[in-house]
Amino acid sequence: MTIKILGTGCPKCQKLEENTKKAIEELGLKDVQVEHIYDVEKIIEMEIMTTPALVVDEEIVVSGKIPTVEEIKEILKGKVQK
Repeated sequence: MTIKILGTGCPKCQKLEENTKKAIEELGLKDVQVEHIYDVEKIIEMEIMTTPALVVDEEIVVSGKIPTVEEIKEILKGKVQK
């Protein structure tokens, strides 16, 4: 599983990264790559207009808000079950 955090490094983007890593840890997921993309041009190329954004396996799952650890866990559980 590949997870991308999209954002320029603002406190909201950092909180999303923190919540995502905590959710991964709490679920005990292995083989998960987390990448934080700071480059605005790359973010725009991915058709993200509002940050922070969370992308799981190239699918935009959250944009423009900070989901809680529990919300992220639910998103990741759905992806693992597919």
